Amino acid sequence: MINTLNESSLHRSLKSLYALEKGCMTEVNIAGKIYDVVDAHGNITEIQTRNLSSLLVKTLGALKSGRYVKIVYPVARAKYIEVYDQKGVLLSKRKSPVRASIYSVFRELTGLYPVLLKRRFSLDVVEIAMSEIRTQSETPVQSPNGRRRFLKNWNKTDKRLETIFETHRFTKAADYLSLIPESCLPRFCARDIASSLAENKALPASAKAQANLMLWVLSHMNLIEAENDFSRPRYYRIR
Repeated sequence: MINTLNESSLHRSLKSLYALEKGCMTEVNIAGKIYDVVDAHGNITEIQTRNLSSLLVKTLGALKSGRYVKIVYPVARAKYIEVYDQKGVLLSKRKSPVRASIYSVFRELTGLYPVLLKRRFSLDVVEIAMSEIRTQSETPVQSPNGRRRFLKNWNKTDKRLETIFETHRFTKAADYLSLIPESCLPRFCARDIASSLAENKALPASAKAQANLMLWVLSHMNLIEAENDFSRPRYYRIR
């Protein structure tokens, strides 16, 4: 029970969905570590709504033991803000202008890339609509993690799953390389990627900002290589 006290509703909902398969159990202790979902064959699913790099050591250990490991990471294609008073009365609800996309995952992969291409590992990026729950306070307060530069009169208290739009599953090199826009091939730089993503009306404006991170991750996965020169911008090709 202790392990679930700080779970958001979003985390619990995704965990329940991935545990629907017959024989699955949740919150399973294996060798002193608690895993979100374990199926009848001992294979593991971990739900993580942020900080994927924190799962690196845990994932490596599970893979070494011969288990299959799947990490599930939700990105909010649409987000709503609900503000409640301290008695739980809804004060306001609005749609946030902030939108994420499949490309948002690259910010999280900088600390997880060593396992992305390992056998028995997979990554599910789930595009969702979610609601962020905020509870209003009487006076400006610091956030629970202490990171606010300026105090605000509310704190985030929960995240709730509203809709699942699409799930992208990554198991092999081709899955990651498919995120490079075809119009950029065979030779591309970060500026090319950013321009192509900006032209894609199906993507939010934030997608183009991930171009450099995308190339960094793919390069560290040894999926692309830089041309052997020091010109700027630096151009890459698929290996």
